Amino acid sequence: MISELSRFLKKPQLYAPGTGKFWDDEHISQEMLAAHLNPDLDGATRRYDFIDQSVKWISEIAPPSQYKMLLDLGCGPGLYAERFHNAGYSVTGVDFSKRSIEYAKEQAKMKNHPIKYHYQNYLTIDYTEQFDVITLIYCDYAVLPVTDRLLLLKKVYRALKPNGRFIFDVFTPRMRQKESRSWQCCETGGFWCERPHICFEAVYQYEDEDATELRQCVVLTDETINCYNIWDHFFTREKLLAEVQTFGFKSFSFYGDVAGKEFSDTGETICGVFTK
Repeated sequence: MISELSRFLKKPQLYAPGTGKFWDDEHISQEMLAAHLNPDLDGATRRYDFIDQSVKWISEIAPPSQYKMLLDLGCGPGLYAERFHNAGYSVTGVDFSKRSIEYAKEQAKMKNHPIKYHYQNYLTIDYTEQFDVITLIYCDYAVLPVTDRLLLLKKVYRALKPNGRFIFDVFTPRMRQKESRSWQCCETGGFWCERPHICFEAVYQYEDEDATELRQCVVLTDETINCYNIWDHFFTREKLLAEVQTFGFKSFSFYGDVAGKEFSDTGETICGVFTK
């Protein structure tokens, strides 16, 4: 066990895969859903008051009377999707967590809301000029390596109708962390595991062209070792524009967040609105 653990306590190669499930692990997905549904926590989802502001702002810059069909990528348990429906959009949601999608479907059925939810990796979407608005909210775009980001942009561009809008946000370099290592003993269980465990956490920085960051969590129980690797990237306005504009969007604008805050070079997030 010690020799196996030592293998994970070294800086891994760039984009080395983890060993544990994440999105559909029985315990972790339950913890993720609980984090989504906590109205006062900026965890899996932003706080509910911010979600309300965000949907209000999006419905102003892309009013459902003109931009009816909306695709919410990474929709989770449907917190944005429900609000988009209430604002007047015809909504489709896509997410790779089965538990979150099942919750979203149950809520839509209970409320008799005709929202379409799909349990799917959004890198596999295959739509052609079907949506007026596509959203990807809470900086999901930046967790992808550049090859996957370009694949997603290609699919998003094709899925948008002419004059359709892609609205998404990313973290800026202000949110980069210093390399670090720490550990904690979770005697009664925690987010990563319901059993007693030790959690070894690390932040690693890479000198590749994409300036990649890794947040790693290694979970040790009496019986198992699981490693979870969460990759991230950070954008200036210039870097984001250069990457997205390769696909031919005809216009764009930047904001400080996905609720319409004024853009600032010293902000922690950037929201891009790109029009096909």
